[in-house]
Amino acid sequence: MKKVFEKEDIDKIAKVLGVEPKFKGNNYRFVVENKEQRGHISFEIYPDIPIGEKTGNLICVYTSFAHLQLHFCTGYVVSEYLGEITFIGEYQGHLSGLIVEKGGGCSLFANVDSSILSGDFTTMGPEIMLSGVALSLAEGILPGQDN
Repeated sequence: MKKVFEKEDIDKIAKVLGVEPKFKGNNYRFVVENKEQRGHISFEIYPDIPIGEKTGNLICVYTSFAHLQLHFCTGYVVSEYLGEITFIGEYQGHLSGLIVEKGGGCSLFANVDSSILSGDFTTMGPEIMLSGVALSLAEGILPGQDN
């Protein structure tokens, strides 16, 4: 089985975000700047590290006001059109998604029922629809899907 974060994956992520990663021994660090708004976020990808008694992928995002982590990241989706990377963690039909944007934005959606990704968005309240739309890009990499 292919690892989630090989060198070519890191290069793909760097290209979409327009930044060069720095390898820091056990992680890759990215700094995404938004010069117009004078802000930045940093994030790190830790491939195959010990997390408790298991091994998995860890994504950490640092902003001026928050520190976000996605443990056991199982995949990612790049969107050149949107200029963003969606990191996904899936467990028993529930998704968590951490989205990093080229413009320095970041969003987190946690423990989302994966059935809403292919549901009828017109029947959902806006607070539910937002997570379904945001994570629907990842539907093709979920277990049991044709990838």
